[in-house]
Amino acid sequence: MRILHVVQGYAPAIGGTELLIQKVSEKLVSRHGDQVTVFTTTAARNCNVFTNPFYRQLSPGDTQVNGVLVRRFRVFNLLGPVLFYVQRLYAALHLPRDDYLRALYIGPIVFRMAREIARCPADVVAASSFPMMHMHYVVAAKAQSGVPAVLHGGLHPEEPWAFGQQIILDAIRQADAYIANTVYERDYLVRQEIDAAKLKVIGVGVEPEVFDQADGQRIRQKYGWGGDPVVAFIGQQAGHKGVDTLVLAMPMVWREFPRARLLIAGSRTRFSKVVRWRVSQLPRLCQPLVTVVDDFPESDKPDLFDSCDVFAYPSGFESFGIAFLEAWARGKPVIGCRAGAVPSVIDEGQDGLLVRYKDRTELAHAIMTLLRNPHLRHELGERGRKKTLSRYTWDIVSDRFRQVYQDVLRRVE
Repeated sequence: MRILHVVQGYAPAIGGTELLIQKVSEKLVSRHGDQVTVFTTTAARNCNVFTNPFYRQLSPGDTQVNGVLVRRFRVFNLLGPVLFYVQRLYAALHLPRDDYLRALYIGPIVFRMAREIARCPADVVAASSFPMMHMHYVVAAKAQSGVPAVLHGGLHPEEPWAFGQQIILDAIRQADAYIANTVYERDYLVRQEIDAAKLKVIGVGVEPEVFDQADGQRIRQKYGWGGDPVVAFIGQQAGHKGVDTLVLAMPMVWREFPRARLLIAGSRTRFSKVVRWRVSQLPRLCQPLVTVVDDFPESDKPDLFDSCDVFAYPSGFESFGIAFLEAWARGKPVIGCRAGAVPSVIDEGQDGLLVRYKDRTELAHAIMTLLRNPHLRHELGERGRKKTLSRYTWDIVSDRFRQVYQDVLRRVE
């Protein structure tokens, strides 16, 4: 099968969708011998380059990566600062179809991409993820070439500015199939009167073998934690991820567990300054108990997860939350929020605990519950590990993506 994947970024760009498409693409090549091409942008790290002309871009052109042909298109971002104010003005004045301007501002604006998608000799084209403009390029190319289109959205309905756009629903209706990360996302689309028959729930994955080789003691020795209990947040330091709530919860934890450590590890964002400020406002004797690790290499991730006793990821919205799988792959108990898709990923009381978003007190109590009870930590983590191995390895996920592609091709033949 000849498959074209279209995505906003590809390694070394960082992000859950970027990792998903990389893993699925490579597995389709290695497991099934498919011919996979990826059209992506020159984003070097994240999507900020789509709106900010001062961000560094990678070089455009073609490269072969683990059997996958990766074609990078240069992003046009010079209008980003202007479009920011224009789309806000449209929204403030309630002008019609301001969602078009929002989509244009979010980007990526790539002048040749729709034309090249239509010309690519693929049996099926699949694009990830909304609210990015390349999703609409795929729909436009489908109208021109007739090649079947599969969309993988990764929707966050709780974020209406980005995801509450009519053009997103219009694009999904024009696609031949839609892949949702969770039943929460699928049910949301059904309520928007999207045909349930075209919606498939798959999710994301992990590579269990990588996590099986983790060495958390290396991390504990590096930072001098010894046998102290460790609470970890491992993920992008973004505002909606709840890192600040976790910092605010820790003084309550320290009253009962004065030697507990807090690990905050992940890629820096503009919100990282707020995180650092929150840490600086902690009592002077507590600040050394916090370890912040910025932009760690991917090879360190399994060791970081293995080093903790409790994984706390109190995010306000996720399309799935791959970090929960990564913690479960090491048999760690997880704490998430009763928000968005997370309750459809974590079975509360079975493989993790859930708390209210931004509720520092409830978060602190959940952490202390797990620190008090090693048996509960083991039970929750082990159930999460079993669920991950049975549903969410990259082999399983890539096979499910491929099945969707095959089903679409059979319907259009």
